[in-house]
Amino acid sequence: MVNVQTEIVINRPRAEVAEYAANPDNAPQWYANIHRAQRLTDGPAGTGSRVAFTAKFLGRELNYTYEFVQFVPGERLVMRTAQGPFPMQTTYTWTDDDGGTRMTLGNSGRPSGFSRLAGVFMAPLMRRENRKDLQKLKSILEADPA
Repeated sequence: MVNVQTEIVINRPRAEVAEYAANPDNAPQWYANIHRAQRLTDGPAGTGSRVAFTAKFLGRELNYTYEFVQFVPGERLVMRTAQGPFPMQTTYTWTDDDGGTRMTLGNSGRPSGFSRLAGVFMAPLMRRENRKDLQKLKSILEADPA
């Protein structure tokens, strides 16, 4: 089992951070490895929404679909995919932190096949990439005076 959790404090109100981060259309701007996000369900994002992502990880292009399995706007988003060699759950949480927002990004999953052998090495790589992604998100949101 791989279980990685990272967090960052972003000097913006929680509602703004959560709205931006939970919007799948913004994922390619702040996730270094995600190149494309396409909504597969109509309407605003919410529980049951599905989004197809194209990403690159460990030199491989990956196509996968996440389903929003829990969404409490401004507080928590849980997305899950059962596809591919590494079924994954991604969780975002947002809490107030001294005028800013503490965002936690968690990834957990159980690799199968060849990925099971790579699982030992994946956690540190995922943690490093998640830290970079959260730093990019912070840079975007703190630079925008909105």
